Parts: sequence; structure tokens; C-alpha cells
Amino acid sequence: MYENYREIEKKWQERWEKEGLYIAERDDTKKKFFIIFAYPGISGYLHVGHMRGYTYADVIARYKRMCGYNVLFPVGTHATGNIAINFAKRVARGEQAWIDYLKDNGCPDEIIRKLGDPAEVVKFFNKVYIEDYWKKFGFLADWRRFTTTINPDYMKFIEWQFRRLKDRGLLYKGTYYAPFCPNCGPIAIDASQTDILKGGSAEKVEYTLLKFEYNDDEYGKVYLVAATLRPETVFGQTNFWVNPDVEYVVAEVGGEKWVVSAEAVEKLKYQKENVKTLGKISGKKLVGKYCRAPMIHRNIPILPSRFAEADVGTGLVTSVPSDAPIDWIGLYVLKKSREICEKYGIDQSLVEKIEPIPIIRIEGWGPLPAVEICQKMGIESDDDPRLEEAKKIVYKEGFHRGVMNENCGKYAGMRVDEAKEIVKEEMLQSGEADVMYDLSEEVICRCGARVFIKKVDDQWFIRYSDEELTERAKEHAKNMEIYPSEYYKNMPSVLDWFQDRACARLGDWLGTPMPFDKKWIIEPISDSTLYPAYYLISKYVNSGLIKVEQLCDDFFDYVFLGVGDVNDVAKITGLDAEIIENVRRDVEYWYPLDINLGGKEHMTVHFPVFVMNHVAIMPEKYWPRGIFVHWYVVGKGGKISKSKGGAQPIPRATEKFSVDGLRLYYCHIASPFVDVVWDDDRVMMYKQRLEKIDTLIHTLLSMEDEGKHRMDSWLLSIFNRRIASVRKSMDSFDLRAAANDIYFEIPSDIRWYIKRGGKNRELLISILKKWLAMMCPFTPHFAEEWWEKVGNGGLLSASSYPSEDENAINIEAEAEEVYIGRVMDDIQEIIKVTGIKPEKIVLYVAPTWKFECYRLAFEKAALGKKAMGEIMSHVRDFAKKLGKAVPNYVSKVLRDAQQMKDKDREIFGTVINEFEVLKSARDFMQREFNATILVYRADDENVYDPHGRAEKAEPWKPAIYVE
Repeated sequence: MYENYREIEKKWQERWEKEGLYIAERDDTKKKFFIIFAYPGISGYLHVGHMRGYTYADVIARYKRMCGYNVLFPVGTHATGNIAINFAKRVARGEQAWIDYLKDNGCPDEIIRKLGDPAEVVKFFNKVYIEDYWKKFGFLADWRRFTTTINPDYMKFIEWQFRRLKDRGLLYKGTYYAPFCPNCGPIAIDASQTDILKGGSAEKVEYTLLKFEYNDDEYGKVYLVAATLRPETVFGQTNFWVNPDVEYVVAEVGGEKWVVSAEAVEKLKYQKENVKTLGKISGKKLVGKYCRAPMIHRNIPILPSRFAEADVGTGLVTSVPSDAPIDWIGLYVLKKSREICEKYGIDQSLVEKIEPIPIIRIEGWGPLPAVEICQKMGIESDDDPRLEEAKKIVYKEGFHRGVMNENCGKYAGMRVDEAKEIVKEEMLQSGEADVMYDLSEEVICRCGARVFIKKVDDQWFIRYSDEELTERAKEHAKNMEIYPSEYYKNMPSVLDWFQDRACARLGDWLGTPMPFDKKWIIEPISDSTLYPAYYLISKYVNSGLIKVEQLCDDFFDYVFLGVGDVNDVAKITGLDAEIIENVRRDVEYWYPLDINLGGKEHMTVHFPVFVMNHVAIMPEKYWPRGIFVHWYVVGKGGKISKSKGGAQPIPRATEKFSVDGLRLYYCHIASPFVDVVWDDDRVMMYKQRLEKIDTLIHTLLSMEDEGKHRMDSWLLSIFNRRIASVRKSMDSFDLRAAANDIYFEIPSDIRWYIKRGGKNRELLISILKKWLAMMCPFTPHFAEEWWEKVGNGGLLSASSYPSEDENAINIEAEAEEVYIGRVMDDIQEIIKVTGIKPEKIVLYVAPTWKFECYRLAFEKAALGKKAMGEIMSHVRDFAKKLGKAVPNYVSKVLRDAQQMKDKDREIFGTVINEFEVLKSARDFMQREFNATILVYRADDENVYDPHGRAEKAEPWKPAIYVE
């Protein structure tokens, strides 16, 4: 059957659509469950990596629906920002690589011609995402509620949100140093890389610019300007580094002449007024000269260095070899290299006299930590990659634990982390320093331009630093279900860390204009915080019951906040009061959101503001209940990315691996909370897993019925235990554990049942129906097809999820089969180790006294230290007869019983009639090993025991002799 999976997928997707299984309407007789996944940005075709999280959402939604919940699972897209704009520009420019990318994904020429318009890009990919991805993956999303963030109705909702933020004093204007693209204007840098192609982990860093006075024969008094992140270390300056191969620029900044790299001039132009280029000075010309260091007011020599990189900071570096490993190694190399000194005309004896100056005391370290770490790590070259690690160690130790030395003037005895800002402020006040912001790594905008930091004087901010808001959000987060548990624990600190965020941008962007300042466009993170609530409105707008112009603050205030009177709102909006009440009741029924599911890039970006905006604006009863974070599917060389190539298109993947094969792969390949490396062979294993199950079901249905069997009670017991396990896993969203039970453990159980002689067709059909229902959330097409073939009516997806029958649980039956499996494993291991081809296998069951000791050990284990005496009082007669063997054995099994995990104790703490169990399984084992099986009690007078093995027999571990 499963070879026709493409036909099966199409068949059931059409059935679900026709029967409206995806439709979610308010039903006061049912419990509700509201789940979303973070809507994707419109950035082009999606790839197999994206479908991991989306699939989780559908699996959870299907499970909840089968458990009797009224499930709302809406979807949308995030078109705000510059992604669609830059996409359209590349098409409009006719970039061949971009056109080829579209054609490779099956985009028709007539569509490509339209995609030079950003609005058409959004329109086209909205359709692709719904029709080619989500529906083809079998998602039961309420398509009627689809929205995108540049729809006029959605913009009305965002305008309302921002007016409410302003009302609550959470919006303000201020100076901001923003990531800025020369082409696109301000952009956001975060792990989601919504606006950028490269540099999602970059951070904005504040450099202190130190001014070193230098007299130039052409420009007169100038300042060599070095950027540092550690201004408190100025007391340890010994020399100044320039790159002799760099052509530096003389620029006028604030009425002063600064010498910096050309790259630094570009950065400064975005942050300082009227920066002018006056001329150039070669780095080579500066080498060997002197400059006057700020704060310490000493002349220090200018020396050559390869690590003074033009695009890092200002391209010039002050040297503190006591606390900067790179500075120490720079000096170390120069002291040893007569060749370099001669090349640049430097007196080597001068270099040799330069010694590090101890300026910071760190407990457990010597006076010169940079020298010490380099010596410990064996670093002797300035291109040693370990220098970065050495720097991190010394900087961390010094900054957090260090104390300023006596030679640091009035800062002596001050903690380093306190001294940093005070030393910087003193130099700023004296004019010996300035400030510049930069990025910790290169960032490239989606248009391809390099991103800088720009000063913006009237930037709009959301005040996420508000103490009351932060505390309320933290308190609420404690009551949320947040997965994984580590993120739950970290959420309070994430909310504490989250500071005021620039929420709007100037320039050519898609999005909602700031309602009270139309030249600003609300940025992508800020317009995607309350959006789950808008899915409750979009259905009415999409159906025409509510017009865009009828969406006003009075309407939103009433339906979301309960403010106002419905009849007044009806007059203001022109809407029927019944429609308004229906929306209000929908909000009351569906909200709050139960699960917001998204990738790990949202952990420090979207999810914190999602919580804080709800807390800031919505009534407490509407604050969100849950967050589910999933990790990535990555390529073998790193994260799969549309922009970086190497992404497997979804349609090709579904043709090759099947939709259900992919769904099962996402859910079972690993915990949702780890990255998964995409590998075709491993993905194919899941399609093959379904093929094996398909074959097994065929076997069950074609099997000759032999009626009831002693194995029936075992199969019923283990199957009901699996149901309980799966439900527990699903209720805690442990999809991998649930999928493992359903697709691996249950088939193994059924095969064991058949292997042990079970052929009760009625029982197997009954179990099969429940098994298919358990499969349905994960592999719905496969499960529906077999459900129908078995002769069931209706949709399996609309039926109830199985519940365990506790009365069917038979611990003794389960224990017996575990026991037989263990015995067979032990026999197999003996055969493997000895290389014997067995003709006779003798099994020796433990003597009666050991069983009694074993039973008592598990019964009395909870007594702790008292258990030993209690047990010995019951086996005194055995001890009189057998001596120390009894207390020795009791001590051993008691220790085992007390250390055993609860889940194992239920089985292994069960005392079964091992002799009868082995006798009943003898024929089965003889077939398996093609040998005669003999079973004895170890204390049987007529036991066949040529090698004295019987005395080693223990409960749950019979002695074995093979010949």
C-alpha cells in the first residue's frame, strides 16, 4: 500500500478539506486549545529545516483534537521589514542567480515577471506557503483566519496596540545608536536574521576612543585615536600599535584632527557631526615615532603590528602587555626579531627595555596575567588562534575579580568593574577620550550592503526596562508552561536582561506606520507580539463581516479589554452589535494562547516581548500560558539557510521521503531541544520504518486466526502500558518519546507476540485500531488509509485518542516475558563468547531460599537500615542450615533492591514461577536455538550439572550450561 503514498496524501488532504476538519468555532461545551507557530518571514521558498517546528505544532494540535479539545490552529506570515523589498529588487535587477533560484523551485516565467513588486512577492509566497507547504504536509490549520502583517486590517490592530503602549507610558523618543544600512536605513540584528544575510549573533559594542597626541610634520598637532573596550587599563600602557601596511586617514572630528583607518572614518560619519577627510598618513611613517598617552601623560613609542586591523575599532591600538595577551605577544615577537626592527628602523634595544606594568591584582594570579597565561598555554606567535581564548580568560578574571594596583592613582584599591566607567568618564570630561559604537562582527543587510551603527536622535523606543512591567512579566512567567525546562528557568533573567528596544524605523520598509509619527515604520519584532489575538478577528475581516475601516480603537478596546459599551461601539463602527459580541465572546473563549511555538532564535528576541506586551496591554486572564522552543535542522556544514544555499526544497523532499516519513523524522530523530543534522539516508529510514509497519499490518490482517493464547494477557498489558506512556509523553510535549513508543516499541511488541505463538485475530484487530489512532497525529495519511482499509467509517483524525485500560495491566505476564527475553539474551551471549554450536542447553532456576530472600528484600527495602535485620528474622531457618551464604546474599539483593529505579522495580521486584515459565517456553526456545532445552531447579536432587553451575543460579538470573 505505502508505495502509493503520493496518492494517499492527496486523497486524505482533500477529505479533511472537504469535511472542514480544520475549522475551529467557539463551542462552550468543549475545552479549548489554542496553538500557533511563529509565522515565517516572506523571504522566498522555505526548506526542509523550517518544517520541523511547523510539524510539531500540527502534531500537538491533532493530538489535542483527538483528546476532545476544541482546537484553534491558525497560521499567517510576517511580511514586515525589508525582506520582500530586497527580494523584489533582485528580481527587478534581473540577477541571474536569483532568477535561476526561482526557476529551480518551479516558479513560472509569468510569475517571475511580477515579482519585481514587493506586494506581489508577499502575495505569491503567501499562496506557496499555504498550498505547497502547510496543506501538503497535512496541516489542519484554520485557513479562514490567515493573515499577513501588511494587510490593512492587521495594521489597524498594530496601531491600536501602539496607542495603548503610549497610554501606559511605555513609548518614548530618545537618542539611539542603531544598526544602519546605507541603502535600507535602520535594521534589526538578532538571531532570527529577519533583516540581514550575515551577522545574526553580532552585538553592539561601545568603544572608548583614546586620544594620543602626536605632532606631524604635515598636519601639525593630531590625535592618534585608539579604540578600547577596557579604558581602566590605561595605567598599563607601554607603547602604541600601528599597522605599517595601512594607509590611515586624517579626519576632522569635532574641531580636532584624528588619525584613524579609512574604515573607521566611515563608521564615525554615522555617529559624529561634520566628519571631514583632510588627508592620509601611512602607518609605516608613524612607526618609530612617539605619541603622548592619555591619563598617564607619558610619551610612548609607536611600534609595528600585524594585528592592528583597519576594520576593527579605529585600526589603531594602545598596548597594555600586562593584561592583554595579544599585546604581550606582540612585544615578545618584536623583542626577538631583529629583522622586523631593522625593516622599520627601530632601535631594538629600545624595544627590549619595554616591560609590562602590573596594574591589576587578581587572587590566584601573578602580577602580569597576560604574560602568565601565554606562558601556561605555550603561545609564542601573534597568529596563534589560542590568543582569543587567552584574552577571554584574562579579561574575565581581571574584570570580575580584579582590583586596581597602587600605581593607578586615586583608583588604587578599586574593583576593576567599578573603575571602568569612572576612568572612562574622567577621560571623557577632560577631552582625552570619546565614544564610538561598533558591531562585534561583520553584519550584511539583505540588500548586500555592510551595516554600520548610526546615531538616531528621535528614535522611538518601547520601555521594556520598566521595572513594574518586568516584575509582573517575571511573576507571570513562573506560572507558564515553557519548554525546554532550561528556558523556563532562564526566562526571568532573560526578562531582566531585556532592555528598551527601538521599535520603528525610517526608510523604505513594509509595515505599519507609527500612528502618531507616520514617517516611522514599526519594525518586525515590535509588530509581532500580540498577533495571536488578531487571529480571532481576521476570520471576520476575511469573510467580509467586518470592513477595515470599521476597525478602530473603540472596537479593539471592547473586544480585547472589555472597555466600553457594545451599543456605543456599534454606533461608532457601523457594525451590528451581535457581530461585535460574537468577536468578544470568541476572545473570551479562545484566549489566552496555550502554546506559542518557535525556533530557538526567538528565545531572546520574540518570546520575551511576546510575554511583556501581553502583560502590558491585556487583562491578566489573557496572558499567555505556554511557550515551546525547538532547535534547528542544520546542514552538515552548519545551519540550513535559503540565503546560504544548500537548502532542500520541500516538494522534492516530500516526493522522495513522503510527507509522513518527514513528519515522523522531525518528531523522532532527536529531542526537539537539540539541533539535528540533515542526512538523506537517515531521513529515508523513517519512510522505510512506515513501509515496515505497512508490511506488519498486512501480516496481521492475513494471519490465520487461532483464537485465544496465553500471550494475549501479555500483549494487552504491554499495549495498554504503551498507551499510558504515549499519553503522558504527549501531554508534556515529549514528541520523541511518544513516537518511539508508537513506531518502534509497539511493532516490536507485536512481533514478539507473534513469535511467541500468539495469533488471536480479534485481539490484534482491536489493538490495530487503537494503534492507528495513536499514529494519527504523527503520520495522519498513513493512519487514515489503514483505518479505512480495516473497515472503519468516518475520519480517524476526528475520532477519540485511545485511553489505557488499567484493568488490563498484568505485571506478572509482563515480567515473565521480560524474564524469557533476558534468559535468551544470556544464552546468545554465551554462544557468541564460547563459539559453541549448542546441542543441549541446561537452565538452572534458583533454589527456594534465594527466592524467599529476594522477595523479602524488595518487600522490606523501604525500611532502610532496619531492613537487613527484618529480613534475617524471616529467613533464620535457612541461615541455620546454610550459614553465611544467606546473610551475604540478603545483603547483596537488598542493596540491589534499594538502588533500583522505580520503573524497574515494578517488573524486577515481581517474583514469578521461573521454573514453570521456562518449561512453558521450552518448545519456543528449542526452535530459536535449534537445541534441546533442559530446565532444573538448582536444589533438585536429580539435577544434571556436570560443571557445578546450578549453585550460581539467582532469581531473575538462572545459571546456564551449554554443551
